[in-house]
Amino acid sequence: MEGLLREAFAPLRLDIINDSAKHSGHSGDDGSGESHFTIVIESTAFDGVSRLNRQRMVNQALGDIPGQRVHALAIKAIAPN
Repeated sequence: MEGLLREAFAPLRLDIINDSAKHSGHSGDDGSGESHFTIVIESTAFDGVSRLNRQRMVNQALGDIPGQRVHALAIKAIAPN
């Protein structure tokens, strides 16, 4: 995920937090330890873009990862300032 997001957005900040341990045994936990993530990304690519469209941009950049290999993905996509 990191490489795809860096390539697509040249972020000023990128945090990818693995939340999978918090969801152990819950629906969507496949036992891999890589099923639930939070992404915090700051990029000038998000200037003037609505919150919903920022999230769509991130999902598009990640391709088949959300929904296929990752069960849950929380996205906080922000523009500088």
